[in-house]
Amino acid sequence: MKIITISREFGSGGRELGKRLADILGFDYYDGEIISAVAEKMKEDADYVENALGEHGWRKYPVTFRGSMGSSAYVQASRLEALLKQKKVLEKIAGLGKDCLIVGRNADVILGKHEPFKIFVCADMDAKLKRCAERAAQGEDVGEKELKRKIRQIDKMRADTCSLLSNSQWGQRDAYNLIVNTGGWDMKKLAAAVAELTKAYFEK
Repeated sequence: MKIITISREFGSGGRELGKRLADILGFDYYDGEIISAVAEKMKEDADYVENALGEHGWRKYPVTFRGSMGSSAYVQASRLEALLKQKKVLEKIAGLGKDCLIVGRNADVILGKHEPFKIFVCADMDAKLKRCAERAAQGEDVGEKELKRKIRQIDKMRADTCSLLSNSQWGQRDAYNLIVNTGGWDMKKLAAAVAELTKAYFEK
C-alpha cells in the first residue's frame, strides 16, 4: 500500500494538485469525504466539523457544541473530539490497504507509521490571492486586505493543529519529503512532474 499526503497553504492549489496527482497515479482520492465521515460520527453538520478542524474559515458559525453556546473550553472540546474522530477515519482508510492520496486532515502526522510520501504545497501571497479570486463564488466580493487576513487566519489554524498533534511545525522543511511551490506553474504539467518524483520515492 502506498499513501500520499498533501499539506497545503490556503490558496496554493494543493487540492487541485492532489486530485490531478491521484488521477495520474490511479490512487484513491480523499478530501471532503473525510469531513463527512467525521461529521456523521459526531452527529454534527459537516461545515461545523470542518470549521472545528481548522480546514475552513470563510464562513462564520455560532460557537456551539451539541446545541449549547460554547465557552472556549467547549470549543476546544469540540475540536479535540473532531480530531479524534478524524484519526479513526484516517486509520480506517489506511486499513483498507489501497493506494491513496489524502489532502489535508493532518494525515501526514496521523498516518506517519505507514511512511507516506509527504508533500507540502505552498505559493507566494500574490499567487494565492490570484487563485482565490479566480475561484471565488459568483457574487462574492472580498477585498484584497480581507482576503490576505483570511488566508493567514486559515493557515494559522492549520499550523496550530499541526503543533497540537506533533513535535514538528507546519511547513517545517524536514517534516516533508517534497515541498512544491505552485507559483508560475501550469498545474497539469506540475502534477505530471510530481507524479514522476512520487514514483521514484516508492520505488527506492
